Amino acid sequence: MSPPPELRVALFSGNYNFVRDGANQALNKLVGYLESQGVPVRVYSPTGSTEAFPATGTLISAPSVPIPGRTEYRFGLGINARVRRDIEAFAPTLIHLSAPDLLGFAAKREARRLGVPAVASFHTRFDTYFQFYGLGWFRKHAENILRRFYSDLPEVYATSEGFADVLREQGISEHIEIWSRGIDRARFNPQRRSLEWRRTMGIADSDVVIGFVGRLVLEKGLDVVAATKAELERRGVACKLLIVGDGPARDTFEAQAPGAIFTGQLSGDALAVAYASSDMLINPSTTETFGNVTLEAMASGLPVVAALATGNNCLVDDGVSGALVPPGDIAAFADAIAVLIADPARREAAGAAGVERAQGYDWDAINGGMLTHYRAVVANYARQRMLAVPG
Repeated sequence: MSPPPELRVALFSGNYNFVRDGANQALNKLVGYLESQGVPVRVYSPTGSTEAFPATGTLISAPSVPIPGRTEYRFGLGINARVRRDIEAFAPTLIHLSAPDLLGFAAKREARRLGVPAVASFHTRFDTYFQFYGLGWFRKHAENILRRFYSDLPEVYATSEGFADVLREQGISEHIEIWSRGIDRARFNPQRRSLEWRRTMGIADSDVVIGFVGRLVLEKGLDVVAATKAELERRGVACKLLIVGDGPARDTFEAQAPGAIFTGQLSGDALAVAYASSDMLINPSTTETFGNVTLEAMASGLPVVAALATGNNCLVDDGVSGALVPPGDIAAFADAIAVLIADPARREAAGAAGVERAQGYDWDAINGGMLTHYRAVVANYARQRMLAVPG
């Protein structure tokens, strides 16, 4: 029996380490794991002037332009001669695509030219974004682009079984495997709770704090957060709203949520302290493929009140570790939060259930599964090429 083909991975990203979001952090975790296992990796991505966090591995800048109105993101334009020479010198045996932009389509063509398999991970529900920016009419066209990008690949990696079902229903791909997300439990845990930190934020020891963590952009459901807080105030339910994050919609959000505490963007241990020092998390987003903030909050001992949508329903056990409510239903969000505010014992039990659930999300185990998928794809591709050779 011949030895398995060598694995050398070329990863194509949308904004590898120039935007701090769950997708980019997952890709960096994957690269770090692969390199720790002796797998050579090279990353090709648009780059900007300011990194959001240090890149893991070797990053090659690809041609790109800033996206109008969202200049923190850049749109990959494809592969130029410089990048092509670098790819050829690296000689990948597998290409991993992570964004259906012009760079992703070009990398897919490059895989065919080089005679190597291409796989892809699906991180973001791009098709749902347009409704938040007055472009709902474009959604069907976007779905057609996604089908063209993903449907003929040997494997596509979704973040959960629920999201995989959505992709199958939309006809995106029939060859879907799961690449979930992990949690650093040494960082995110209930022991990070700090009354001193709360006091520096103007939070009394007896205050019940509703936390929201994420980029301050329309698609995160900021209007639902603000409206829910207003509804709680109308009902006379006392609580504080803590907003962790930053983004282009911050000014609008601050006007919608007067009295809320805005920390700006936090990371590392500071972020972990902010989670654990809250009393629950609200996550109204319907655009996530996996609720990274939901998992981080659960690991930190918080009950989570979230929209019943992909990214949340794979994590939150309704009535056990929190509540899942109809998307955009302000009264339902307020009802679920009011119940938790009124019952500290219920909050504590839900938080403990979340901590237990989070223990099952280990980064090394999850990325080890991806390495197994990679090796199987490369071996199967080599076998198919051998069978295709006449004689």
